[in-house]
Amino acid sequence: MAADGIAIGPAARAADAPVRANEPGLEELRGRVAEAVREGGGRVVGPGEAAGLVWLTPADADALNRLLDAHPGIGWVQFPWAGVEKLVANGVTDRPIVFTSAKGLFAEQVAEHALTLALACLRSLAVQARTPRWHSIDPASLFRRRVTVVGAGGTARELVRLLAPFGCEVRVVRRSAGEPVAGAARTLPVPALPEVLPDTDVLVLALALTPGSRQLIGARELAALPSHAVLVNVARGAHVDTDALVAELRRDGLAAAGLDVTDPEPLPEGHPLWSDPRVLITSHCADSAEFATRVLCGRVARNVANLRAGRELEGRVDPALGY
Repeated sequence: MAADGIAIGPAARAADAPVRANEPGLEELRGRVAEAVREGGGRVVGPGEAAGLVWLTPADADALNRLLDAHPGIGWVQFPWAGVEKLVANGVTDRPIVFTSAKGLFAEQVAEHALTLALACLRSLAVQARTPRWHSIDPASLFRRRVTVVGAGGTARELVRLLAPFGCEVRVVRRSAGEPVAGAARTLPVPALPEVLPDTDVLVLALALTPGSRQLIGARELAALPSHAVLVNVARGAHVDTDALVAELRRDGLAAAGLDVTDPEPLPEGHPLWSDPRVLITSHCADSAEFATRVLCGRVARNVANLRAGRELEGRVDPALGY
């Protein structure tokens, strides 16, 4: 197979995914991805001629497995999302080919959203917005707070940078202690999380979802946080035990929660989190569709060029780690 032949998988929308205002349509998305392939020096071809594939259908592991079974010449697959846990769980990434994702591409906007949610929670903006009368609440400030960020990828690192002007004491908790994260006062492994929770003012989740991180924040972890703490989740809803979060809020064990993601997702109408005035939910829209499309197309163009030149591909998925 010629290394410049790239197929574009079917563009489809998940059945439960609403269309956002100003979101590129599916045909526009395919057209922009095709343009990115050409920008990288590639040709858009059918799967039978392809060395690479840009897959655009969310979480349809069965369809992707069938396509890869039928076309063994495909040696590289690009996913348009950062989280690939569903495809990993369905064995797609067990194949001896290279998979790349969009990890790291959305860091700026997702970190910005995490900062927004943290500020909104500290200043009780959800309560203020839902109270249809003059209702003065003494605000809490982010300045010089202790912030614990769980995760050490692009979003976490960008958030650490954004927190710098506030003079926060930032602790980063990652899968293993590894290399210290620039700007963080401490970089700790996940087993050390219980050590920092009791004096955490803001807990931000910005990590990949793996079997080991599922429900990482449960009843014990939530109870360890001080009652003035706020929880912010811009990663995956399944990092948090939702029932435990509801229970902790009911006993006033947390000041507030800012959630861009939930478990289940979408969160059903009538769920108690919707009616809790201390909870701000933003329906998994931390990064804008236009921004996501633009940065994805940039990665596609660069990876097509890298594939043709035999260079390392950006955003490579490690199946053993799950991201």
